[in-house]
Amino acid sequence: MRTLIKNINIYTEFNVLKNSSLVIDEGVIESIGEDCVDGYEIDGEGLNLVPGFIEGHIHGADGFDVMDGTDEALSGMARFLPKEGTTSFVATTITSDQKSLEQVIQQVSQYQGSKGEAEVLGLHIEGPFVEPSKAGAQPKDFILKPDLDLMKHWVSLAQGKIKTVTMAPELDPDGQLINYLVENGINVSAGHTNANFADIIKAVKQGVSQMTHLCNAMNGIHHREIGAVGAAFLLEGLTSEVIADGVHLSKDMLKLLYQSIGPERLMLITDSMRAKGKPDGTYTLGGQKVTVSNGMATLDDGTLAGSILTMDQGVRNMLNETDATLKDVIQMASVNPAKQLGIFNRKGSIQVGKDADLLMVDDSFNIIKTYSRGVSV
Repeated sequence: MRTLIKNINIYTEFNVLKNSSLVIDEGVIESIGEDCVDGYEIDGEGLNLVPGFIEGHIHGADGFDVMDGTDEALSGMARFLPKEGTTSFVATTITSDQKSLEQVIQQVSQYQGSKGEAEVLGLHIEGPFVEPSKAGAQPKDFILKPDLDLMKHWVSLAQGKIKTVTMAPELDPDGQLINYLVENGINVSAGHTNANFADIIKAVKQGVSQMTHLCNAMNGIHHREIGAVGAAFLLEGLTSEVIADGVHLSKDMLKLLYQSIGPERLMLITDSMRAKGKPDGTYTLGGQKVTVSNGMATLDDGTLAGSILTMDQGVRNMLNETDATLKDVIQMASVNPAKQLGIFNRKGSIQVGKDADLLMVDDSFNIIKTYSRGVSV
């Protein structure tokens, strides 16, 4: 049955259609601005219709973790995430032993989701090819030097489902691994890296196009060496992940990033772990004990271990702490991730023929209703 959403402000990629309508049929957007005669009708008066959020970096939620390596865990995350407006996501691994990583790569690649869940788009392989001195919460015992043959094996196991790889590009000086990933349509992100500005320039020329959780686990700006963070400011070829939880980045840094880089090259993520949606207490990440208290998830030594941020709260933080508009946060939470992941042909904006991943929100971006591939969840 068709669904008609009427009397609602529709945020397309380029325009806002006031008091307009949209028709969903068979999980896709059938028409915009036209009323269907037959079908279920919803009145959206006073509300806004925006594209669902696309989460490019998430380890866990609601007690589940990608590294659990089970369909139950992935389904648990996929059922929980629409509550925060996330209608599709990339399941993110953590540096681990090869046997565990390969099990997860196969399991995620073969996962068949259900209606009403956020869609699992594939895998974000974070580590193990990272710089030990910038490990953060990545378990150091399993960090490896870039290994092209091992990555080829993982790509074969994944059957096209690896979407992003986070690595320290300075550890791949000749760019063999980076080139291979780019040639296979995989998004390469610099993260957990000791790279300086020149290293990032070189990496971008080799194919790196993204920065993992900008400012965290990388070299910041110094007046004689602007580092990886400075590269994110200056190099137009880089899109940067941002964790807008007020913990990973101060409010002042959030303003600086928004004003200097702009919504066109920022992507909102959560980097959340299994404690998201759960009470304070003790949890795990990559086999490590994590204490969650007062909005922070930390290892015993105080190192940040992901976040418990929800996407909708991250969006509201951007609206409240910067000059970002509703259109800007849609760009950062939906449009940019879709383009970066190569799925903008079917997700990331409201357009006829695209998946009906939609959010009904008020002007403060409180979520009233979420549609995942046309199903109200």
